Amino acid sequence: MFGNRFSQTIIFFIIITILSPRLFASRYNVKDFGAIGDGKTIDSPAINKAIDAASEAGGGTVYFPAGTYLSFTIRLKSHIGLYLDHGAMILAASHKEHDGGYDPAEPNEWDMYQDHGHSHWRNSLIWGEGLTNISITGPGKIQGDGLQRWDTDEEGAGNKAIALKHCRNVIIRDITMEKCGHFAILPTGVDNFTMDNLMIDTNRDAINVDCCVNVRISNCLINTPNDDAIVLKSSYALGYARATENVMIANCQVSGYDLHSLLDGTFKKTQSEAPDHGGVTGRIKFGTESNGGFKNITITNCTFDHCRGLALETVDGGILEDVTISNITMRDITNSPIFLRLGRRMRAPKDMTIGKMRRINISDVIVHNANPESASLIVGIPGHNIEDVKLNNIQFLVTGGAPKEYTKIDVPELEDHYPDPRFFGKIPAYGFFIRHVDGIKFNNVEIRYVNDDMRPAFVLDDVKNVEFNNVDTRSLDGAPTFMLKKVKNFKAYQCESVKDTKLENVKERTF
Repeated sequence: MFGNRFSQTIIFFIIITILSPRLFASRYNVKDFGAIGDGKTIDSPAINKAIDAASEAGGGTVYFPAGTYLSFTIRLKSHIGLYLDHGAMILAASHKEHDGGYDPAEPNEWDMYQDHGHSHWRNSLIWGEGLTNISITGPGKIQGDGLQRWDTDEEGAGNKAIALKHCRNVIIRDITMEKCGHFAILPTGVDNFTMDNLMIDTNRDAINVDCCVNVRISNCLINTPNDDAIVLKSSYALGYARATENVMIANCQVSGYDLHSLLDGTFKKTQSEAPDHGGVTGRIKFGTESNGGFKNITITNCTFDHCRGLALETVDGGILEDVTISNITMRDITNSPIFLRLGRRMRAPKDMTIGKMRRINISDVIVHNANPESASLIVGIPGHNIEDVKLNNIQFLVTGGAPKEYTKIDVPELEDHYPDPRFFGKIPAYGFFIRHVDGIKFNNVEIRYVNDDMRPAFVLDDVKNVEFNNVDTRSLDGAPTFMLKKVKNFKAYQCESVKDTKLENVKERTF
């Protein structure tokens, strides 16, 4: 019996010896390729060697054990996953403090139609182009200290943490990202893309999804006090207009806390202004680049805290349609809680025509402590209406406090301007300002203020096919609920402050 067991043991070890290289061949430890991980030595050449070795073998996982890997550009390849273990950090090096630099920004003949940062990908910490089946997963960290916040042609400079172009089947999951330059994650023309369980605390944009199809962003905590948190865009950077479509954003928190205070758990709110962007940002937004448009988008179960509100914008010719937004809570909102804008900035080739915005459903939204001078804006431009908007189960508690003089404010059209609520200035409504819209319905909506406000809850200008059902507002004596100008086919039912009303053609009226 002893001989049999001894023989079996010998056979077992022989089998393990034969198979072990095969079992571990798909994992490539960057330290085996010369990476030091001391935070002082530039490790990107060793990391790229590990990626090359994995690629030559047909693919595999490039493994980062605990350590700080000071790096310039890391070049991804197909069928490669980067895995950052506990205690592992990729630290973006400064080209001014260390020998070397990031890959130069590649030429792009279409760069006049979008910002420099959207036109180039290779001047990044990690980039990939034309790849399939790639991943970057945690639980480690990407620290972008050496990246620049602004667009630049400076030799050796990098301004993005992760940039991907024309890729397919991509996963970024479980990692932490901090202070990552102009963009933490910039995918352009990337299809079948999952971003899950990310924690990002950065000094400009976090995630910009541009010209992408089949995207899931879920379970992310994102803090961006100086720019936007999650942005859908559809630029002309690829040389043609391509819609961003089939996108789901779910179970995410966006905020404008002081930089780093999401990650350190202090959640400080001492910053009230983003000097370069007119107020704390941190929101979810569609646009501004919008040549290709946005289609079939779902946003659900998300919270906004100490930041701007939700913005849907198409101003460069794209069609924005079929959008469902639900289960949203907002607190301490620094501008318009809801901003829908169809414009004609037209930063696009000359043959591009003005876009459309239609079929937008927004439901189950709670807003607390919104900016006293702003209101929610739903604004098209003359001759180009926003169409078919529905708002259901809405509760707004705004700060209020505006005097009666605000009701006389003439809100500018700004047809060809950059789309942002701050440029419209003070608003003559405390709830919603609606202009150039065809087809809008409010159902089960409550809008109230903390401080007495003489403005009406709703101002409608050049609007038709309007219906208010079970809308509850607060109005002082002498302050109307509705201010109507050039409104056709207006209906109000079961609204506490007004009787049931049907109006076919209104030139100007308040009630």
